[in-house]
Amino acid sequence: MHTRIISVVLACAATGVLVACDPANSTTASHGTTPSASATAAADAGKPTQDSKPTATTPKTVPNFVGMGLQSAQDAAQSQGFYSLTSHDALGRGRMQAFDRNWKVCSQNVATGRVVPTDTTLDFGAVKLEETCPAKDQTVSSAAGGKMPNFKGKSVKAARAALDSSTSISVKDASAEDRWVLVESNWHVCSQTPSAGAELKGQPVTFTAVKFGESCP
Repeated sequence: MHTRIISVVLACAATGVLVACDPANSTTASHGTTPSASATAAADAGKPTQDSKPTATTPKTVPNFVGMGLQSAQDAAQSQGFYSLTSHDALGRGRMQAFDRNWKVCSQNVATGRVVPTDTTLDFGAVKLEETCPAKDQTVSSAAGGKMPNFKGKSVKAARAALDSSTSISVKDASAEDRWVLVESNWHVCSQTPSAGAELKGQPVTFTAVKFGESCP
């Protein structure tokens, strides 16, 4: 045993590598039990970390948001863990809720008291603060069946959205003022060509309209 250690020391002295050939470390080095830094990093890379654990969605009871301002309803929903939120015009006019504080909630797609995962999307039907909520959300019939719906009284924007995107549509002011119809969600249809129930074969569509609050001539 002593002869082996002396031989190792002499060999180390000859090469100038004394620390690496320390006889006290010779057993460890010869058996490879000291892991390298790269090996340790590789092993750690395969270990699950706290951040990589999947996050469970906790089921929660949906509160009653009807009657709240839209911004307040969204804040309350988020405080309960519901972050997937959307809203729509309850009057079916297709208006965007650009300033949430100017709108109030009339309906919600998930009933009050239901217990659902917090990743469930909550959709609020809303109208402007000065408007009255409808008894139920207003919708516009789709022309998907190949028949022209009755758009009278509906917003021009909603009527356009209900038709195929390839349809040629022209809109004229029904009053004698010959105004430009710029914000179509602010105008409602007075007349239409083709008439309601007509078969749609790609023909152009024409609407006459006036602003909401005005009567058709």
